[in-house]
Amino acid sequence: MSDDGSCTKCRGRGWIVSLDAGSAGSARRCDCRLKVRRRGLEQSAEIPERYGDCSLDNFQVAGPGAVGYQLQRALSHCRRYVDDFWTESGRPCESGLMFVGPPGVGKTHLAVAVLRELTKRYGVSGRFLDFVSLIDEIQGTFDPLNPGSKKRILDPIRTIDVLILDDLGAQKPTPFVSDILYLIINTRYSQRLPTLFTTNFSFAASDEHGGRDEAEPSLDRGRDPDPPEIYEPDKLSSRVPQRLLSRLYEMAKPVELDAVSDYRREIRMHQLRAQSLH
Repeated sequence: MSDDGSCTKCRGRGWIVSLDAGSAGSARRCDCRLKVRRRGLEQSAEIPERYGDCSLDNFQVAGPGAVGYQLQRALSHCRRYVDDFWTESGRPCESGLMFVGPPGVGKTHLAVAVLRELTKRYGVSGRFLDFVSLIDEIQGTFDPLNPGSKKRILDPIRTIDVLILDDLGAQKPTPFVSDILYLIINTRYSQRLPTLFTTNFSFAASDEHGGRDEAEPSLDRGRDPDPPEIYEPDKLSSRVPQRLLSRLYEMAKPVELDAVSDYRREIRMHQLRAQSLH
């Protein structure tokens, strides 16, 4: 930057012009404008302040035995996903990730870190969505004094480049909650938009239909009533409509963190141990 705050490369014009002998020359976007755009994209993603500094580089993978191995494996999955996000066909990846594990194991950290890296590297737009807060916001639009509307709230969520849907299954699966989930997930499924999910509930193909696997799950159930199911509170199949489960299996690859008892506690203990050595 120069003394007046303008970029020394483009002198504040936003473009770098190359004049070649015998030609009209060429122009390309200056890095300073790309940085401004990326900064704006990250701000518009509405990432909670608690997770504002989360990155793949500062995700701690220390832990005993299976814990450390699973944390390292989850981090590797995330790095590979970011590296492969822009496909050889020139299109972004159509699938996402499903971070699965109990509370406090680092699921949201990884989801936010992936989104921030995608925004930085590829300039894609993103949005962090806490589903419980979304339901409260939509229910607030029923107030006649509130000028908002369900469509105004949901449309940006359904069409953003990359969406984080945090805490999937946290809300009691009432008909209203199920309908909102359907509107979000089915739209993104149909438009092939990647979504990053976090959930505290088991997510495996064998969970569907009370544990019976299907070689090719149906993707055309539409809005038909859900089939009868066995309620198993620790499984996502008991918190999400059956008509959406097969879409979720296709939309997101599971990243399991179920071996980690409490990521926040493990990291704090690791920091305390490190301090005691100095």
